[in-house]
Amino acid sequence: MPTQMLETSQPVAWLTELPPLGMDAKSIVADFRRYFSHTLGRDRHTKYAYYMYEALVLTLRDRLWERWKDTRYAYEEDGGVRRAYYLSMEFLMGRAFSNAMLNLGLTDPVHKALQDMGLNMEELAECENDAGLGNGGLGRLAACFMDSCATLRLPVVGYGIRYAYGMFRQRIENGYQVEEPDHWLRSGNLWELERPEYTQRVRFGGRNEAFMKPDGEMGWRWIDTHDVLAVPYDVPIPGYQNGTVNTLRLWSAAATDEFDFEDFNAGSYTEAVGAKNMAENITMVLYPNDATESGKELRLRQQYFLASASLQDVLRQWVRVHGEDFTNFAAKNCFQLNDTHPTIAVAELMRLLMDEHAVGWDLAWTITSQVMAYTNHTLLPEALERWPVRLFRQLLPRVLDIIYEINARFLAEVARRWPGDIERQGRMSLIEEGYEQQVRMAYLAIVGSTSVNGVAALHSELLQQGLFRDFYELWPDKFNNKTNGVTQRRWLADCNRGLNTLITETIGAGWVTDLEELRKLIPYAKDAKFGAKWRQVKHDNKVRLAALIKADCGVEFNPKAMFDVQVKRMHEYKRQLLNILHVIHLYDRIKRGDTANWTPRCVLLGGKAAPGYYMAKQIIKLTNNVAKVINTDADVGDQLKLAFLPNYRVSAMEIICPGTDLSEQISTAGKEASGTGNMKFMMNGAVTIGTLDGANIEIREECGDENFFLFGLTAAQVEERRQNYNPVAIIQSDPDITRIMHLLESGHFNQFERGIFDPILHSLTSSHDPWLTIADLRGFLDAQQQATLAYQDQERWTRMSIMNTATSGKFSTDRTMREYNAEIWKLKPLPKMPLA
Repeated sequence: MPTQMLETSQPVAWLTELPPLGMDAKSIVADFRRYFSHTLGRDRHTKYAYYMYEALVLTLRDRLWERWKDTRYAYEEDGGVRRAYYLSMEFLMGRAFSNAMLNLGLTDPVHKALQDMGLNMEELAECENDAGLGNGGLGRLAACFMDSCATLRLPVVGYGIRYAYGMFRQRIENGYQVEEPDHWLRSGNLWELERPEYTQRVRFGGRNEAFMKPDGEMGWRWIDTHDVLAVPYDVPIPGYQNGTVNTLRLWSAAATDEFDFEDFNAGSYTEAVGAKNMAENITMVLYPNDATESGKELRLRQQYFLASASLQDVLRQWVRVHGEDFTNFAAKNCFQLNDTHPTIAVAELMRLLMDEHAVGWDLAWTITSQVMAYTNHTLLPEALERWPVRLFRQLLPRVLDIIYEINARFLAEVARRWPGDIERQGRMSLIEEGYEQQVRMAYLAIVGSTSVNGVAALHSELLQQGLFRDFYELWPDKFNNKTNGVTQRRWLADCNRGLNTLITETIGAGWVTDLEELRKLIPYAKDAKFGAKWRQVKHDNKVRLAALIKADCGVEFNPKAMFDVQVKRMHEYKRQLLNILHVIHLYDRIKRGDTANWTPRCVLLGGKAAPGYYMAKQIIKLTNNVAKVINTDADVGDQLKLAFLPNYRVSAMEIICPGTDLSEQISTAGKEASGTGNMKFMMNGAVTIGTLDGANIEIREECGDENFFLFGLTAAQVEERRQNYNPVAIIQSDPDITRIMHLLESGHFNQFERGIFDPILHSLTSSHDPWLTIADLRGFLDAQQQATLAYQDQERWTRMSIMNTATSGKFSTDRTMREYNAEIWKLKPLPKMPLA
């Protein structure tokens, strides 16, 4: 332990016993001025908004800190409460400033304080970087979960990685995606607290050595390892105005020694710092490109680094209170594994218990299999991670041996259940045979967990009947469903202030912590005066969104037009391509003069393609080429606009979802696990056009068939159609689709870039297209026409919009977390903490 981390001989509890900080505007002004002048050392010549933002964050942070400590003390009382730990490789937190104000109940006092000082709130808020520590829905879901757990006063700690570079920043150049590094930490992060005293040591490489234990049993040591330090940074997660502040602990990698002095003294500076650089690379970037061997190795290092550091941290806290007695460990702890990324935690907990704490295999396995719970987020088999045994042996030899032992004991159980069924044993083995043996991480999670859940009703059913059928037949009681949600604090109360005010004035503020309260809006769907106010709020939000599109895309969106939006990760199964085909259809109609009874439409797409995903990048290019043709054609004018928003991110979505009329949720049925963007749009009054996929099914059940535009094959029909799929015949039999394809094939959208969209054309016309885009196109065109006609009747559209918001209560993560807690975690909520 470094000298500066040595403990004092005297307790210092009295140092923290301070009077509570004021929550009024006057107190905020006083603290703001003190931080700005003294802590930050700024003077009367300072005009930079960033320093004012810093002073305001420090002022808010103090109020978070005091509640944070009180929450921690409450968890420690009476020997410690049962806790859950949420392990996730991604936490897409976005900006913290506005959310902290809302949850602390300081929005109005801060507004008044800034007004008194002549400062602009929006100007200061823009100084904050998005904490882009996630790729999309998975990471944003984790962030929403943390918010709901704090609001429900559940003792849940999040564990993740403090990537120095978050999700890349996306720039569009000549229509193509260009990736740029997103060094979100370049100015530091005022919302975190470094805790070097809780640094953990994580091992890599080395070899296993057998030894004889005092009791005569064989033991194993993992020796000659190359170790890395995991340094924790804690981020406070405030509940909504309840005094509770939970913790998100993010790990940053550091070298064990600054230099290898032997190398340094020999004059080899490069080798001396090489180990330091390699260590720090572990947490340098989110999602390295795993198309390369070095990328695969780094990704496995990241996953083990997260799991090992987090588990060691929890065991450290246990031993501090209970010593080496692990009898009640399972009764007091639960680990929720967010997708397959952290599932190596199953084997690592076994290693730590056996090798570091002298627990025997049987007790260690009993503990591990009772404390682990696994959430699956994908139906795509290729997304279920598998790691080469060779790579495991190189990086984690001791962990691999434990996985082999788990597998041997598990296959013996399978053999007892189905004697002689060698084929089934091969299907269920944690080790996949083939040209190169692979470790099946999802299977490790299932075998080592007490609970396995999907994230929407259809998704969970498909897991049980398809991807994990063998395991479901063995352990049906392990499997359950937990439909995803989003937090209404960020995704309605904070991001849609106008609608927040209107709803609260109409039915009260109870919906902020009980979203089912929104059902009280149902009678107002037919109230003309209320509908007029609703439309005005939507119009104001569309003006704000149009300003963002103008600034980022250079395209003018008319707020009176229908705002048709699809923003999400770029992936073929999400079918942004289907959306573009419809836009081309509208363009073709305008050029042919088929514009009678026309509804002006502004179409917005946004999302990032993985750097190595060629087809997704081609779809971005096609979108931008089509947009250029449409937006510069005088015949089209304001009848149709198309824009691709670069660098889609949380803070952009906070403007997009309040201003959206039509929400595009058009994935191939059976491919989207759940979706959460669909819920954000619904909550903010957008009407969905979508397939029966993921949570769309449950959204339609809640809002009613008449308030949802349905099209497309069902998951079962998709599987049936694949047997005799002939997209060319469909194209030839439908004049509208024929004209769409002709415009693409003729190069109309790439006149000076011949052949660049041939791969897209080939995929559309291939009988092996897994996304069945052409099969669903006719139905999509018809559903879009229904949406067009509905939008022309603004009173009808307003009723549909109100009904979507009013019935969105199910899709709060508050409900999701209550279900996790009731059925898996079984935590006792803390009493409500004092607010001051």
